[in-house]
Amino acid sequence: MTPSDGVFLAATVELAEQGRLTCAPNPPVGCIIVRGQQIIGRGFHVRTGEGHAEVNAIADAGGDIQGATVYVSLEPCAFVGRTPACAQTLIDAQVKRVVIAATDPHPQVAGAGITMLRAAGIEVNLLTQPAALELIQGYVSRELSGKPFVRLKTASSLDGATALASGESQWITGAAARADVQYWRARSDAIITGVQTVIDDNPQLNIRAQQYQDARAPLRVVLDSRLSTPAQATVLNDGGATLLVHNAGVDVPQHLHNAPSVSLLALDAGPTDLHSVLRYLGDHGCNEVLVEAGAKVCGSFVAADLWDEWICYIAPKWLGVASQPLASFTVAQLDQAPTGKLMDTKQFDDDVRIRLKADRGE
Repeated sequence: MTPSDGVFLAATVELAEQGRLTCAPNPPVGCIIVRGQQIIGRGFHVRTGEGHAEVNAIADAGGDIQGATVYVSLEPCAFVGRTPACAQTLIDAQVKRVVIAATDPHPQVAGAGITMLRAAGIEVNLLTQPAALELIQGYVSRELSGKPFVRLKTASSLDGATALASGESQWITGAAARADVQYWRARSDAIITGVQTVIDDNPQLNIRAQQYQDARAPLRVVLDSRLSTPAQATVLNDGGATLLVHNAGVDVPQHLHNAPSVSLLALDAGPTDLHSVLRYLGDHGCNEVLVEAGAKVCGSFVAADLWDEWICYIAPKWLGVASQPLASFTVAQLDQAPTGKLMDTKQFDDDVRIRLKADRGE
């Protein structure tokens, strides 16, 4: 290992971030090629079906990388899919050394890329970087558990209310905090909400910020046991993809037959079967999902221990006892309460964002 290895690997993570919003269901990956301590090529994976980070970096280097050192944020793939195997590409290019920031959990890789490179006489160093692991956490969740990484998003008053008793909730937080939500939508492959939120607020659940217009539009998922989403709902009429999860055996209203961008998922236990909902999304290439919903849906994810991260926007205002709670679930004893670990905090004008990760004693 050399003192500069960590620096170059950190740079690959920064490169990979440039493809985070566009490359799903593939993981974001960045690559830097170095010869004589000089960077000769940079690349990142832009979108599925197109060149991987290593291929793009080789092209940036002009094609000749013989004897060079390759730094990559994720283990080079070892199988031919929509594109050639990157491990074989590096072998054919006769590189001298490959330094990797994270291994790939994909069952057709999972160390096979490293094995291929070493078998070809290439020196391989694995220098695991926490930032590289964070970069692919959704992809890792889908590959290892079959379910996407679940991120809850709530906006509440200081006393934990998300709306008045009447249902009025627009707007608890200010414009700056709401603009930040656009980023989390942009990096999500699906947004989950409940039918009551659709009925009460008629949300768009889309990406409106101009800087994220290249991001893939997230699938809107409405938990709607009786298929009571109104015909005039925006999520049925704006042309974006929407999935309605409902109870098996429920009659499908005529207005849903006429909505070409709407699909249906019937479950025996209906949308209360969150495990099946998440597994369906994982099977359809969703790495990260965002839950933007009312207290009942949000509480159901918490009660089922199906959340990984919670983004809480808190406004410096009080809504009092005649208001709706942040999440609706029951805890019998204090030592049974779900807990989170603080990741970071950030201020948006007078509002504060708190990010928590689920505390599972890991």
